Amino acid sequence: MAGEGGVYRLRCSLAGHGQDVRGLTSGLFPQGGFVSVSRDRTARLWAPDGLNRGFTEMHCMSGHSNFVSCVCIIPPSDLYPRGLIATGGNDHNICIFTVDKAAPLYILKGHKNTVCSLSSGKFGTLLSGSWDTTAKVWLNDRCMMTLQGHTAAIWAVKILPEQGLMLTGSADKTIKLWKAGRCERAFTGHEDCVRGLAILSEMEFLSCANDASVRRWQISGECLQVYYGHTNYIYSISVFPQCKDFVTTGEDRSLRIWKQGECAQTIRLPAQSVWCCCVLENGDIVVGASDGIIRVFTESLERTASAEEIQAFENELSQASIDPKTGDLGDISADDLPGREHLKDPGTRDGQTRLIKDNGKVEAYQWSVSEGRWIKIGDVVGSSGATQQTSGKVLFEGKEYDYVFTIDVNESGPSYKLPYNITDDPWLTAYNFLQKNDLNPMFLDQVAKFIMDNTKGQTLVNTTTQFSDPFTGAGRYVPGSSAGSNTVPAADPFTGAGRYVPGSTSNAVASVGKADLYTGMGAYQSPAAKTENIYFPKKEAVTFDQANPTQILGKLKELNGSASEEQKLTEDDLIILEKILFTICNTSAETPTAQQLQTLWKAVNWPEDIVFPALDILRLSIRHPTVNENFCSEKDHVQFIILLLKFLNPKGKQANQLLALRALCNCFVSQAGQKLMMQQRDEIMTQAIELKSGSNKNVHIALATLTLNYAVCLHKVNNIEGKAQCLSVISTVMEVVQDLEAIFRLLVALGTLISDDTNAVQLAKSLGVDSQIKKYASVSEPTKVSECCRFVLNLL
Repeated sequence: MAGEGGVYRLRCSLAGHGQDVRGLTSGLFPQGGFVSVSRDRTARLWAPDGLNRGFTEMHCMSGHSNFVSCVCIIPPSDLYPRGLIATGGNDHNICIFTVDKAAPLYILKGHKNTVCSLSSGKFGTLLSGSWDTTAKVWLNDRCMMTLQGHTAAIWAVKILPEQGLMLTGSADKTIKLWKAGRCERAFTGHEDCVRGLAILSEMEFLSCANDASVRRWQISGECLQVYYGHTNYIYSISVFPQCKDFVTTGEDRSLRIWKQGECAQTIRLPAQSVWCCCVLENGDIVVGASDGIIRVFTESLERTASAEEIQAFENELSQASIDPKTGDLGDISADDLPGREHLKDPGTRDGQTRLIKDNGKVEAYQWSVSEGRWIKIGDVVGSSGATQQTSGKVLFEGKEYDYVFTIDVNESGPSYKLPYNITDDPWLTAYNFLQKNDLNPMFLDQVAKFIMDNTKGQTLVNTTTQFSDPFTGAGRYVPGSSAGSNTVPAADPFTGAGRYVPGSTSNAVASVGKADLYTGMGAYQSPAAKTENIYFPKKEAVTFDQANPTQILGKLKELNGSASEEQKLTEDDLIILEKILFTICNTSAETPTAQQLQTLWKAVNWPEDIVFPALDILRLSIRHPTVNENFCSEKDHVQFIILLLKFLNPKGKQANQLLALRALCNCFVSQAGQKLMMQQRDEIMTQAIELKSGSNKNVHIALATLTLNYAVCLHKVNNIEGKAQCLSVISTVMEVVQDLEAIFRLLVALGTLISDDTNAVQLAKSLGVDSQIKKYASVSEPTKVSECCRFVLNLL
């Protein structure tokens, strides 16, 4: 493919689109074909023409009400064996087409601005990036999850080969890696908007940006290499099949072919913006540009265009106008340029440009190694006597400079680029230049004098520049850096004293009055019973019911002694709380009164270091229909949720985290609580998942139970976005949790979510959940873990 070492020449030029060609992708059907999209609001499917070297337009697809900016192929499925075509547009929509119909099969709506990037994954998943700063994950015709975190437009998205991993590149100059819908890592280094991404392997990818650089990254976060060559924005990057060579296109009118990390060939085009490129299976390169023409280049002599076609392309190129303001050709001073005789000397490398003056006009030529001649690439307009000061700055290695000089140290050796700003010290610049390029320090005076002579005595101004780490920026916030996992001492981990421990393992979990899988009682099944799935779909919420009222009250009274005067509970208050507790725990027919609930609310607003016995009373009380209705109703639910979310702070006390999670689990017992929990699902789950990184297994069990209770509700209402969030939480928590009871509850949640729902099964597969849980199929004790796991794997 790219490794054959051949030279790329024109294969064909395809006219069809009426405006800029903005997106290209190689197609699965027909073989060797591709799809293009344009500002003319259409997408076109092209098939190789068997008779000659060209392509034929098979059909034209329309469905967008504005420019079409990106395209990708959704792989074949049983329903669509030829795959589907997805296009994104300025109308904020994504259109899905079959390969043989002009109108869309369906339209995906959800983005609030231009959809400018698309990528497809396994099992029919589609990832979209938009100027609305979000990326969305779609499965068939439904949005499964929204990835939020970038602060500017998302220009590039890619689904990685490893299931569940996704990349987004943004105008905020960062690339983010997402796993199961959560941001795992940010890649910083680019100095301008990230425009394109390309996958090299499971472990590596490439990015290109407006800073005129390409970067090669490891998934772990390390930047392995930076490639420079373009002199302006790079819009698109595409990888050759089965190797690490790649191609790029940009605003400098060029297509560049990179082999073994070097720019091996530069092909200029007669259009300023070369928006997009893709590599076909046979290694041919397709490019789309601002002149509306698609051009295909090939290494194959059999597929190369005829001499007449190549001459026509060169004529078109020679008539192009080059604007010196783009900086593509460096500093131009027409008076100093040589005449046509300058073209008698051969060039030193492929793609080298040379400017000459002919009859008062400035012309640009590029050296072609394969042809052994200079090819005219255009007329330079508005360049008579223009200096860098009038034509703007030059971009070099992603930064702007007043001058970029080409220095030839000796005639046979390579030439070097020397960037310079008039605010720089010429001696220091010369010294740094010699150091960087490992050149003889003898040249110091010579280089410094060259700089001063060629900047025509521009004044030097001292500027102080404040240094900021280019990879992190100053004062970067690193989440979780200060909150390490706590090891729990043997004394009461929550107060350091007393015997009442709200999270102790003896505080087993059972639904009152019935033996249950969640207590471990009756978990052993005889071999004969193993064929029946008794684990999921779970129909009822799992609650935390067990309590020792005497211990809770004792701790409450003890801590009341240390409360401030205005927060101290009176004797009457303590009697009221005792009454509530015994009413709740003894399942008496009495109903808690409004006064009792006011006193409970006063107690749960105690300071964080002493509030936990009051939270435990709330955890038990919320199971009572009256209390549930009171706290979860439309009137009071806001303060109630704010209170519980406050205790889910990862840096807070573990006792409070545990009891707040258990209280949220117990909310699910009544209609009002279920309604509230579903309304606030996004916020609750986002906060709760932050507790995964702690070391307390009881917190992990409570977190798994909360997820399970959401799965129970979502199984009833079949809300696919809710299921996607739950699946994402399960996948994320599975990574870190080791307690087998927590794992068991997550497996039941997973089984409940995907039961009777093919979309949820596909989504779980695309997140890679099946490979995550396989290891639990061989757990010997408790047997419920392996049994439940096997039932889930059967569904997947």
